[in-house]
Amino acid sequence: MKILVLGSGAREHAIILGLRAEQKEHEIFVAPGNAGIAQDAIPVSLDPLDGAAITEFANENAVDLVVVGPEAPLVAGVADVLRERGIPVFGPGRAAAQLEGSKSFAKRIMDAAGVPTGRAVRAATTAEVEAAFDDLGAPHVVKADGLAAGKGVIVTSDRAEALAHAEQYLPSGPVLVEEFLSGPEVSLFFLSDGDTVRALSPAQDFKRALDGDEGPNTGGMGAYSPLPWLAEQFGSEKAFVDEVTRDVALPVIRQLDGEGTPFIGLLYAGLILTPAGVRVIEFNARFGDPETQVVLPRLVTPLSELLLAAASGTLEDQPDPEFRDDVAITVVVASEGYPEAPQTGRPIEGLSEAASVEGVRLVHAATASPDAPGGSLVATGGRVLNVVATAADFRTARDRAYEAIGRIRLEGSHHRTDIAARVAE
Repeated sequence: MKILVLGSGAREHAIILGLRAEQKEHEIFVAPGNAGIAQDAIPVSLDPLDGAAITEFANENAVDLVVVGPEAPLVAGVADVLRERGIPVFGPGRAAAQLEGSKSFAKRIMDAAGVPTGRAVRAATTAEVEAAFDDLGAPHVVKADGLAAGKGVIVTSDRAEALAHAEQYLPSGPVLVEEFLSGPEVSLFFLSDGDTVRALSPAQDFKRALDGDEGPNTGGMGAYSPLPWLAEQFGSEKAFVDEVTRDVALPVIRQLDGEGTPFIGLLYAGLILTPAGVRVIEFNARFGDPETQVVLPRLVTPLSELLLAAASGTLEDQPDPEFRDDVAITVVVASEGYPEAPQTGRPIEGLSEAASVEGVRLVHAATASPDAPGGSLVATGGRVLNVVATAADFRTARDRAYEAIGRIRLEGSHHRTDIAARVAE
């Protein structure tokens, strides 16, 4: 197949590596990609938000499938432009992508579909925010209603801090003040063709910047899959996945279809396992980052077949995806100052040494080639690299990941040292 992947981060690199793992003669393009992705796909100078230019490229190059990685092009309606021209695209149209683009829209869909979630109050003024705090109590959960690159959420018992967060986003529109829910969090991905869904294997990510879930929220500092502890509460991973498919994914997909906005692509369900049962924290309309980096290396079923079936409306003909028993973890190497003010432009050394560790692959999030030939790659963003390690058990996978990280040199960089530590005990 000829496949065009839109995006420039670690999620897109992980998707491309998943396609490469099939050992088929795919011709893979990426727009725009990064320095690491360029080793595994053909970079194309296209703006992922420019639907017309992407459509023209796809037609001129006989592209069989377009995979939209990030959320911004989805919310901008790029998938709609491609579909109107008959190009198979994995990613929801603008209307369905509001499931991620608007927290209020997502809450309305959940309520209409009867999906279990926490209480939420839409607040447009400081006074309404404070009234919601009084109603829902502490800890306070405040979410920007629109896209915020993983940084629009705060959970705190400090009322002043929560109010300041709300006031940061109120000039752009209302915020959501939500009921605080406690329990372990799980990320679960569903492929959807607008009617049928197929679940992938669950993962857990780590949002806080520092060990022990301390520090500010980030886009994600690491993840692991599978989640062996699910069996304690649900009997098996399959039983958990079946429950969430029945109570969350299918009702949402059917609600959107019934409203004339079918969801075609990847439904990301951010879940929390409360004492009262599974509750939805949020939905995303694309593969999660960094969970994709640990879910796809375990996938046995050819990824291209799943993506094309979803894009073409034939997912019901696909059996449930199969996964290896091997475990996977990823640890994010971040620039100094991330997430508040990341330092960029610094050289990255030791990548080949890190990649030589058994079971390790490097997934690039924000890297660029140097100006001078023969120099080191440089960091261009906050989350720079994902070190992904697979093994038969979590202890070995962790050892491999952190051994590889020890070989990477990026001035001022930081990473969490406790990713998957509990399941490795």
